[in-house]
Order: sequence, then C-alpha cells, then structure tokens
Amino acid sequence: MTSVLLLGFGAIGRHVAQLLSPELAAGTLSLTALVSDRAKHDGRPNHGAEVVDLPGLARLAGRADIDTSPSPRMFDGFDVIVECAGVPAAAQLGPSAIASGRPLVLTSVGALAAPEARAGLLAGPGRLYVTNGAIGGLDVLEAAAQADGLDTVEITTSKEASGLIRPWMSETEAARLRDLRPGDGPLTVFTGNPAEAIEKFPANVNIAVALAWSTRGLSAGTSDADMLGASLERVQVVLQAVAGQTQSAHRIRAAGSAGEFTFDIRSTPSPENPATSGLTALSVTRTLRNVIAG
Repeated sequence: MTSVLLLGFGAIGRHVAQLLSPELAAGTLSLTALVSDRAKHDGRPNHGAEVVDLPGLARLAGRADIDTSPSPRMFDGFDVIVECAGVPAAAQLGPSAIASGRPLVLTSVGALAAPEARAGLLAGPGRLYVTNGAIGGLDVLEAAAQADGLDTVEITTSKEASGLIRPWMSETEAARLRDLRPGDGPLTVFTGNPAEAIEKFPANVNIAVALAWSTRGLSAGTSDADMLGASLERVQVVLQAVAGQTQSAHRIRAAGSAGEFTFDIRSTPSPENPATSGLTALSVTRTLRNVIAG
C-alpha cells in the first residue's frame, strides 16, 4: 500500500481525494491530509482521507519530537507527499519534504518563482514533480525548448473581473473591475513576467510558472534552478479581466526555430470551489499516479 500525505485539504485536496476513490476502495493507497486547523474540517466530507493537524501527524508518525517548525521528520511514514495548500505553504513546507528524500508533487507551482523557495525545492534528495495545473500542451513546448527551438513564450489568462480585485489596488483600480459589464472588452490588469506577477497576483501565477518550468530547456552544465530563473524572465504574462466569464481561459503562444504554437484552454470550475479550475485536481491526480507507478 502506498501512503500519501496531502499538504492542505481545501478545494483541490478534496477533489484529489475524490478522484483517488478507486485506489482507496481497492486498498492500494492510504491518504492523510495535513491541515493547520483540524476543527475547521469537522462536518466536511473527507472522501476517505484521514484529516490531521500537526500534533495528529506526530502521533501517526510515532514521533513526539515533531514540533511546529517544518522538518523532514514530519514526513516519516509516508511514501509520497502532495502539496495543495497554496504558494506560502508550499514555500514553507515543500523544501522540508524534499529534504526528507520523498517525492513531492507540487500544485502551487508559483512557489518556484521565489529564489529561496526555488533553491530548497530543487535541492534534493527528494524529487520534485511539477504539475501542469489548468493548462495543457506543455509536452510539445518542453520538447521544443530542449532543442533550443523557442525564442518567445507568452500566456494570456482571462478571468472573471471581480475575482481579480486585490487589497493593494486603489479604489479607482478596484472600481474599474467592479464596474465592468458583460460585453465590455477585456481589461488588461497586468503585463510582465511570472517573477513580477507573483507579487501582485499570487493566486494566478501557478500556470505561468508551470509554463516557465516546461520551457526552461536542458540544463547541461547549469542547474535547474538557474535555468528556471532565466525562463521566468523570458515568459511573458498578460492577465485580463472579463465581466461575467464563468470559465478561466488561457491562450499560450510560443515561437522559434521549432515552429509556431498556439494553445487555447477553457477549463470547467472545480466542483469544490468555482474559483478554482477543475483541471488542477485532475493534473495533480494524474501526476501522483505516475509517481506511484514509477
């Protein structure tokens, strides 16, 4: 039996647990979910996962010496770690999971945009598996990038306008988003690279960083961290607000000696949270199954 630890049990984690029901029913997989506040999950369906806080995790691991600080010891007793807790938690807990030597499936790919977290997540000895999240077509772009066949990479993401309002915005900026009506043209709220976008729109950067990861190219003589750093500077991100849009839409464009590529993706919202793409949990579950299969 493969023992899997989920870091986080929000919309994505619960959807992943649902998707793993065949393995859970067959008894080939056990699922534990680590949360910061166990009481908040009382009364919610756990879909076959055992939901624990850090003291509960310590009891499961038989380690009374586990404290509240991230440590590789937290992951004793688990075969695979799956992060689905958000960028801050991924940056805090992910490096310890990697240091434990276990494979880590990373959902909050935006954590790789921060140099310190990137170094820890790629330091080993555990292996990092970066999920594609809500976008596809990355296998083609990865092949082209490894042949040094891409010069430009761009992703344009459009989302419901009200969901892009941020606390740092001025009242004028927020009002422009609130006042958009269906039929109005898209309003561009950000243009730049993923490293810049994570400061302003952290919840919308995961897919851009996943694109940068896939198009980093081969790292002959150069570390993956450095290759990714350069790719994060190259990828261009355009974030647009559209009133009344029920699906997130992504257009990826890439060009170079390997050719010209355009991918359009519109994803159905998660059944657990309409603000989250349903494709994210599908991608995480597929990646986890591939890790288990070896």
